[in-house]
Amino acid sequence: MSTETTESIPTIDHKPHAAFFRQSGWLMIAAIAGGALTWGVHFLNKAIPDSEYATFGVLLMVAGCLPTMPLQMVFAQQSALALATNRTRQLASLIRLACLWTFILWALGAVTVFIFRKKIEAGWHLPNELGLWVTLALLLVSLWAPMFGGLLQGRQDFFWMGWSSIIGGAARLIFAVIFVIALGLGAAGMMAGALIGILLTVLIPVWRTRDLWREKPEPFEGKSVLQQVLPLMFGFGACQFMFTSDTMFATSYFSGEQMKPYVVAGTLSRALLWLVLPLASVMFPKLVQSRAKAEKNNLFNLVVLGTAVLSVCGALGLWLVGPLVVRFVAHASDVAATMKLIPWYAAAMVPLALANVMVNDLLARGRFGVVPFMVALAAAYGFTLPWMLNHYPGRIEIVLQTLGVFNFLLFAICAWFIWGVKEKSKLEAVK
Repeated sequence: MSTETTESIPTIDHKPHAAFFRQSGWLMIAAIAGGALTWGVHFLNKAIPDSEYATFGVLLMVAGCLPTMPLQMVFAQQSALALATNRTRQLASLIRLACLWTFILWALGAVTVFIFRKKIEAGWHLPNELGLWVTLALLLVSLWAPMFGGLLQGRQDFFWMGWSSIIGGAARLIFAVIFVIALGLGAAGMMAGALIGILLTVLIPVWRTRDLWREKPEPFEGKSVLQQVLPLMFGFGACQFMFTSDTMFATSYFSGEQMKPYVVAGTLSRALLWLVLPLASVMFPKLVQSRAKAEKNNLFNLVVLGTAVLSVCGALGLWLVGPLVVRFVAHASDVAATMKLIPWYAAAMVPLALANVMVNDLLARGRFGVVPFMVALAAAYGFTLPWMLNHYPGRIEIVLQTLGVFNFLLFAICAWFIWGVKEKSKLEAVK
């Protein structure tokens, strides 16, 4: 590796707990600031019809269902391992290959959407096709953002991870306001703001990691990488499916007016998870490198305790001040319907937040035995939720009650593998 490359890698603090709290604290500040700016887009619901706002929520969740979480964790793990074992040229080859194949898959998906655009427009109650085309562009950028964000995370460049979140959130809000207020583009304008925000979010890590992806590529052992990557893709993919898919299920059963309070409740309640995600984000690459170097690391206990306290306190706080917050971001007439959903939504996020920390710990340590159970649970959730909606028509809260049960089951499965099952790490076999 060149001297320039070596010097550009952030220095790792020799006091791991002090570094952890400083880095996770900064990411929390960035998450709150970036989240507040991103969340500010939802104030525009007062300037557009309820049906347009519901359309925005649906299109946003389409992007939310991309495997961004598994992609980021795959590249976080691969970059952490590459830096720990001096295999950055193999990492450069993996980055370029991933960019190529994600573009090919996106292009195939875009052709499919173009063919079935009329059916999609009717099924999702879209006012026109413009929002769909903006969403397609958003999907491509959203596939690349977690890849390069994962490189930043893996090399523990948390300073610029935080700033990319803040800058992207600010751009998203500014351009959404311009497109909606000045140009009257409605849901399509809000999605265009999201597109510009995510584009800036990805440009920062692309620049900061240029020394990695510009390295002279070197062939890597595909079988070894797949043994590490596939469990991460399926494991974190199951988590993301549990986190994002409920809105897409619900929109097929309820009108735009009914979905507006659901989208507001979801935005507020998911903020609980985004608040505690930085803890796991900082923990994951540290555990990967500790495992690669055969070092001991006890960060997990600190992270799971902090996540439990923050998520429970956040849920209780949301129940208490929810009416004020809803009245602030939406109309007074939306308060009753939204507050009917918030207790269920917030309660469903608490076990998911804890499960997310456990999944990060298990997969960072190469304990992949939990993955088949997670995938099976996500599949069961995908089948159960439509069944519940068909058997209890008109009850939108049934979506959240079902989500809460399955999130608790995910937490229980992960807890069993953490404390009840001893399993040898698979990473030792693929070093």
